[in-house]
Amino acid sequence: MMIHPSYKEMINAVNQEREDDTVPVVSSRYSIVMATAKRARQIIDGDDAMVEVDDPDKTKPLSIAVQEVYEGAVHILPEDTTL
Repeated sequence: MMIHPSYKEMINAVNQEREDDTVPVVSSRYSIVMATAKRARQIIDGDDAMVEVDDPDKTKPLSIAVQEVYEGAVHILPEDTTL
């Protein structure tokens, strides 16, 4: 069974948002997993989805988080970035 989007597709989607192409924001599966897991936890804790979901009551928070990252609704910052 193939998972869509794949890790490679997600990494490419996140990195193409970057203006400076010299250093990718995400270079590993671990980074994608951690970012989507953190966002899924925020959704579980009550945050609204930032993408359109067919049935919010039946769609799992992790699936929503993956779609948000893939569509660019959630931005992953490099670890050395301070807010």
